[in-house]
Amino acid sequence: MRRRRKSSHAWVYVVWALNGVILLVVLVVAVLYTTSLRASAADEALPTAAPVATRKIPPTSYFLPTLTPNPLSTPPVFETSTPFELADGPRPAIIGFSLAARPIEAYTFGAGEKKYLIVAGIHGGYEWNTIALANELITHINENPGAIPTDVTLYIIRNMNPDGEARSHDVDGRVNNNGVDLNRNFPSENWTEEWDRDGCWIYRPTTGGAHAGSEPETRSVMGFVKTHRIDALISYHSAALGVFPGGVPWEEPSKQLANALSKATGYPYPPVDTGCEYTGTLADWAVENGVGAAVDMELRNHRDTDFEENLRALQIFLNFQP
Repeated sequence: MRRRRKSSHAWVYVVWALNGVILLVVLVVAVLYTTSLRASAADEALPTAAPVATRKIPPTSYFLPTLTPNPLSTPPVFETSTPFELADGPRPAIIGFSLAARPIEAYTFGAGEKKYLIVAGIHGGYEWNTIALANELITHINENPGAIPTDVTLYIIRNMNPDGEARSHDVDGRVNNNGVDLNRNFPSENWTEEWDRDGCWIYRPTTGGAHAGSEPETRSVMGFVKTHRIDALISYHSAALGVFPGGVPWEEPSKQLANALSKATGYPYPPVDTGCEYTGTLADWAVENGVGAAVDMELRNHRDTDFEENLRALQIFLNFQP
């Protein structure tokens, strides 16, 4: 009987303890709830503040500094099918770049007031022998500086269409990487995107460009001519049709130059008339923009440079007075 009473009393104590714990929890929750209500009431009693503008974080700025070439670095070399470099002579100036970022180079000989320009390779690999001729002329003049009169400066752009020359030494090498005939891309008065193909070159599709002067190769030569006050210009081509004076119609100084060069080389002048209408040519644009005389001159074929004939032509050219 005693054991039973003690056990009964123990359970009473446990129940009261649990009731005490529950009551304590209820009191804590009630206190927290009351505090929260008071805080909310205080916030509602405050005057409404003006909205704070949200600060926009500016976008990250990227600064692209002008890069100064490292004089100790080796510049990239874009080789064509006929790479050329004088072993001991003047370095060419880069006057621009082709669509494929190949450099367009100009060699300078002499330092006289009269300025003459020879341009080769305008039709790329299809007329690769004009580039080879320019290389031979550069080498010869470098070895024989007396070939340049003291009152003359001669510039030679040896390869105006390096992409076409690198692509192919046949009909596929004629145009630039946009499929443009560069000798129809100059903004002469008669420029046109398309032309009647009767009597003209028809072996591959080509145009005069999306607009006159649209191609980087064309603009490079234009910029060079405009900044160097050129007195006379020869644009070399191949093959066989002769010497074409600049101007529409042909201008008298260009006709005189064409006639003199014809006598020195034996190339036909007046040139062979195939019925083709030539538009947007370098020679036409040149005489319209201050060059005293300009001609397109064609080698006899697509194979030979006619070097001896063109040495005679060089002497005539450098002594020509527009």
